[in-house]
Amino acid sequence: RQKLLHPGKSLYRVLLDSVTLSDENVKFQIIHEENKVLLQVEIYEIEGNIFRLKIDEASPLRARYKVPDVLIKEPTTKRLFISHKEAGILVLSSVNEDYKLQVTSNPFQVELQSKGETVMSMNSNGLLYFEHLQPPPIQNEEAASDSSKEKQEDLGLWQEKFGNFLDIKAHGPTSVGMDFSLHGYDHVYGIPQHTETLLLKNTSDGDAYRLYNLDIFGHKIHEKIGIYGSVPLLLAHKPNRTSGIFWLNSSETLVDISTKAVTAKQRAVPLTDVRWMSESGIIDVFLLMGPTAFDTFKQFAQLTGTQALPPLFSLGYHQCRWNYEDEQDVKAVDAGFDAHDIPYDVIWLDIEHTDGKRYFTWDKQKFQNPRKMQEHLRKKKRKLVVIVDPHIKVDPSYTLYAQAKEKGYFVKDRNGQDFEGISWPGPSCYPDFTNPEVRKWYADQFAFKTYKASTNILFVWNDMNEPSVFKGAELTMQKDAVHYNNWEHREVHNLYGFYQQMATAEGLIRRSSGKERPFVLTRSFFAGSQKYGAVWTGDNTADWSYLKISIPMLLTINMAGISFCGADVGGFIGDPEPELLVRWYQAGAYQPFFRGHSNMESKRREPWLFGEKNTQIIRRAIRERYVLLPYLYTLFYRAHTAAEPVMRSLWIEFPEKMETFDVENEYMLGNALLVHPVTEKEAKTVTVLFPGVWKPFCPGFVFLQIPVFQRGGTVIPLKTTAGKSTEWMIDISYELHVALDTEACAIGELYIDDGHSFQYLHKKQFLYRKFTFYGKKTEVVFTYDTKTSVLTLENIALSVDADWEICIS
Repeated sequence: RQKLLHPGKSLYRVLLDSVTLSDENVKFQIIHEENKVLLQVEIYEIEGNIFRLKIDEASPLRARYKVPDVLIKEPTTKRLFISHKEAGILVLSSVNEDYKLQVTSNPFQVELQSKGETVMSMNSNGLLYFEHLQPPPIQNEEAASDSSKEKQEDLGLWQEKFGNFLDIKAHGPTSVGMDFSLHGYDHVYGIPQHTETLLLKNTSDGDAYRLYNLDIFGHKIHEKIGIYGSVPLLLAHKPNRTSGIFWLNSSETLVDISTKAVTAKQRAVPLTDVRWMSESGIIDVFLLMGPTAFDTFKQFAQLTGTQALPPLFSLGYHQCRWNYEDEQDVKAVDAGFDAHDIPYDVIWLDIEHTDGKRYFTWDKQKFQNPRKMQEHLRKKKRKLVVIVDPHIKVDPSYTLYAQAKEKGYFVKDRNGQDFEGISWPGPSCYPDFTNPEVRKWYADQFAFKTYKASTNILFVWNDMNEPSVFKGAELTMQKDAVHYNNWEHREVHNLYGFYQQMATAEGLIRRSSGKERPFVLTRSFFAGSQKYGAVWTGDNTADWSYLKISIPMLLTINMAGISFCGADVGGFIGDPEPELLVRWYQAGAYQPFFRGHSNMESKRREPWLFGEKNTQIIRRAIRERYVLLPYLYTLFYRAHTAAEPVMRSLWIEFPEKMETFDVENEYMLGNALLVHPVTEKEAKTVTVLFPGVWKPFCPGFVFLQIPVFQRGGTVIPLKTTAGKSTEWMIDISYELHVALDTEACAIGELYIDDGHSFQYLHKKQFLYRKFTFYGKKTEVVFTYDTKTSVLTLENIALSVDADWEICIS
């Protein structure tokens, strides 16, 4: 219906006599000139260069849904002042007058300026849309027999058919939307998750980006359909500024984008229009004013939280498939890594490890002694991850189902009965994670006394949590299902997986009495999911195109605050040819989350099954990952404390170099490494863009490696060699890899803690060192390779926690 509203003069007008100011915000009402419905507008300035715009009904028939739990706290506001007022115009200013908001009365528009420059404007295309709550249409024989188009359309607003499914809108149509114009911008990014290019495309063909979490097995690439996760954050960048729009709405959302040139001050400048359309809720939008990309990341984290600091083991390599068959299979795979001298940290068990797809249980035939299996892994200094999906098998003898049924903890259908769908176990019910009491109960299931045969080396994988419902409309829950506080599923859909991961992470923390960090991987996610663990890109395919598209997908997820992300190495569906598998391992080794995974119909693909030559290459890639862990862990510390993405688009590090703005085949790992994965079959060369001074990180490029370069002026901490797992490497020495800039200087840092507990946070038990190299005389023995520009300082024994200097001239 919103699509029927076209750009033009808005029908909303500001009632200027309704303006009120407080220390918290500025409020006023706007009226729709035709239906005369009043809306309440609230404008806030938030500390840290953030503005918030909220629009709700002034007098709704019932409260409308407002997204809870995503913001880490209610933001601290600053007072706005009226700096200018004339006929039809109201100008609001910040305390220091760096920012001004010009509110035009008729038609209603808001223009946000920074030091006299218009950064963005709202409703300038007149696309503000707000379906107000109404009484239901009269249901009588006369209405039913009325076949007039107008009457049928009126009834159609209250119920819709999707295939064989009828969606009853108990409270009527409640769609909202608004347009934003980004002045001077023609490069916009974000709004994951889509299998699309890094740079968001124009949607003038009507193919809007959709944010609606869905289980799409074997999804196609270069499509704007919604897949597993949604973060309604859009970033816009130009050489002198980065800005962001965070549209806080968890219902189905469409985003239209249009970039064009307009004339300003007698010259053509770009303008990007972004239109947000959501099925329900209110308009609650945060405008992130940067001005740098790193500022916008901090602003978004200020609202939704930073990336949780992961336990160190989870940055190692993970080996998974659907499914390792039994305890003997697990033991054999574990031994295979040792036999082939390949490091790994975690082996994973998919749904077949359970008793008939009953989560928190074990198949008694295949896993007769799971505790012993875990003790074997513990002695090898490795970990186990098991899958825990949200659906619960309908079975009165299944304790989890019986408890949830008795307590009324399941999502209801529109008739008030437990919503029942089909999933892996067959008929299943779904915990209502939007209910805090249900989340607490679910977290309790991870206690050692409740989750039988679990140990403290067992961690969790949340899958199918969009939620996936076989035979459901679009393979998900019906929108008229009912949640806690009588909210329909349409309001909360994109939050379901967010809440499951929240409850799971809390359960793992509580089982250790708050001492140990959790590891939880989720498929479905929303803004703020970074606080609870990792995500992955879902069910990809063993094809070169999926390796290639994984790079912009991961870069986009990183921009949205979720640094701990990865794509299944080798592709989940199908059988990769050896060259593809090798290239994918090489790429994954330099990405935040590193897991090999495959479908049950795929052939076994442990790293040593593709011939000695390929085993050698894969071994080298994984060992490079382990040597790199000190640098990677330090990057996650920066993500946790300063909201800096671990994996970065080039434009983030080089914001004024326009040639980087649409690069998606190479990326930065932190600020120091440039990585260019090989994503073409039988490629002999790649073309690498080098913004600045670079040195080969892995000299002597051959098929055994992919191009990785170190930025001049940086210091990278490494381990001198790889071990069998991260825990095996605690006592292995560190080394510093230095690349000098044109001034013969370099800086870097190293973060170390115990790698698993919250002691770094509660008792400040960590080590943080900064390294600075600069040109001075030295008496250290060294060698210098002129071909690779690598300088090696020999036989230096230094303690990482002591102060010392190395001066290079």
